[in-house]
Order: sequence, then C-alpha cells, then structure tokens
Amino acid sequence: MKVYKYGANVDTDVIIPARHLNNPDPKALASHCMEDIDASFASTVEEGDIIVAGPNFGCGSSREHAPLAIKACGVKCVIAPSFARIFYRNAINIGFPIMECEQAAREINAGDQVSVDFATGIITDQTTGKTYQAAPFPEFINGIIQSGGLLSSLKARGVAK
Repeated sequence: MKVYKYGANVDTDVIIPARHLNNPDPKALASHCMEDIDASFASTVEEGDIIVAGPNFGCGSSREHAPLAIKACGVKCVIAPSFARIFYRNAINIGFPIMECEQAAREINAGDQVSVDFATGIITDQTTGKTYQAAPFPEFINGIIQSGGLLSSLKARGVAK
C-alpha cells in the first residue's frame, strides 16, 4: 500500500471541499477528495493505499462526508499523531479505521510501501523495514469497523433494524 503524506491540520474542507457536498454519493465525493491540496490524489490513489498526516487531521466542520470520501477512494486507513475528535468519531461510525502513532506519522514518507495490522496496531514501513506500534482498537470499536460502521454493527447485534 502506497503512502500519500500530508501535513498538520488537514481540515474537512480540504478533504472534501464544500462545493462538492451537494452530491451525497460516496463515489462522487471520492472523485473530489483532497483536490485542493493534491489535485492528482483522486485519480492516482489505489485500493489499499494509506494516508499519513500530521497532527489534528480532520479538524474543521463535523461533516461525515470527509471520512466517507477518503473511504470511498479505497484508502485503507489514515495514520496521524492525532485526529480531531469529531473526525475520529465519524470515521469509526462509518467503519473507517484510523491509527494514532506520532513516530510513524513523522518518519513514514510519501511513496513508502506500508502495511498495517489493526488487531495488533503494528504499522510496518516495508520500504525502510521499520515497525511502529499504534494502540490497537478496543474490541467494541474493532467490531464496529469490522461490521462496516456503527449502524451495521447495531443491526448485526440485533439492536437496530
């Protein structure tokens, strides 16, 4: 999985510009993901690629469209030292994994090949051979992600219809 790397404070307006929010289709959102800071992202990202960013990723508005656009692009996860809390919650709610690991976010470079193990929290930079330890998700959050999101998780447990 190839890495796309961005700096600190990547806000939701950069992840999916507001001018594209009138179309709620995830694939339409994906086609405009990151276009204001990386015009080629949506056309070059491949299934399983990873975003690595600086602290406070996903700051700004509370729109769920931001993690949805990233997920719809096929991105496997985002690795950053920290996430805006509303982005963090929205990502989990839609079943999109994010990992907090300051050292990995600092040391992994754009273009590196990286793999992640969500069960253990181990991030491996296959380009450099270095491994990093992020906190694995608690079992209940992992269950939400594995189910494809909060609503799917509740339906699977018979709590929602």
